[in-house]
Amino acid sequence: MSGVVVHVPRGSGGADGDEGSAEAVTLRLGPGEVARFGRGSRTTPVELRLADAAISRLAGEIRVTDDHWQLTNHSSTHSYLVENPEGAGEYLRVPPRRVGAPVPFEFARVVLPTRGETPVSFQVFAPDHVYLDPEAMGAPWGSRTVTAYSLDETATYFLVLVALCEPRLRDQSRVAVPTTPQIVERLRAHAGCAALTARAISSHIDYLAEEKLRIGAGGSREPGKGERRNGKREEIVGLALRFGLVREDHLALLPPVTATGGRDRHTAH
Repeated sequence: MSGVVVHVPRGSGGADGDEGSAEAVTLRLGPGEVARFGRGSRTTPVELRLADAAISRLAGEIRVTDDHWQLTNHSSTHSYLVENPEGAGEYLRVPPRRVGAPVPFEFARVVLPTRGETPVSFQVFAPDHVYLDPEAMGAPWGSRTVTAYSLDETATYFLVLVALCEPRLRDQSRVAVPTTPQIVERLRAHAGCAALTARAISSHIDYLAEEKLRIGAGGSREPGKGERRNGKREEIVGLALRFGLVREDHLALLPPVTATGGRDRHTAH
């Protein structure tokens, strides 16, 4: 595992020194690194500030190991929940004073109770869960091969990747890569994606490029944001198809193509 990404959404808190900040905060942690979270103070510094009076100055900490991450709950009264947004209601309850609870989810939402109607939460992304090469199963551990790109085919980001690749898989030609609004429309009929927004799609595309496929698209491009994002999508699709990460059989994961939607919307661009 190369590390994790911790994201505090807009309005939930801020970084150290920005108590009450409304801006979103993203923090990257490598193996062995620790990030403390809580309300914080001058005498109790934290890397991630959570702006709610019901949250302790030092509420807990995240510790990254070589192959997973752990959550410590410093509260003496409140349990924390670790939810799997990609699962079917799966969650872990981390009780008060629990130290180093291992978290198995690739995507996780840490939820802390508050006095308000909405609990405070933040996301943790563990992008380098490693999967064995299926052809190497049963071989001695020392000779086993892991996959170069560890993709979870049950995750929402993989559906987004398949939707990006769909026009070229169906037409076998260099047609335009779908835009973000087209992907939103293409996945709308999927049971798990009906509420997926354009902002969420863009986040999944960034996650694919930066964490899963390790593409630096857009980093050296100076033109506008739209052009950089389009170049990133092109590189994602090119890599996924060249290495067979997305194949024709993966198209079955998408909602059925209709005469008035799906593929027609893609190829009309």
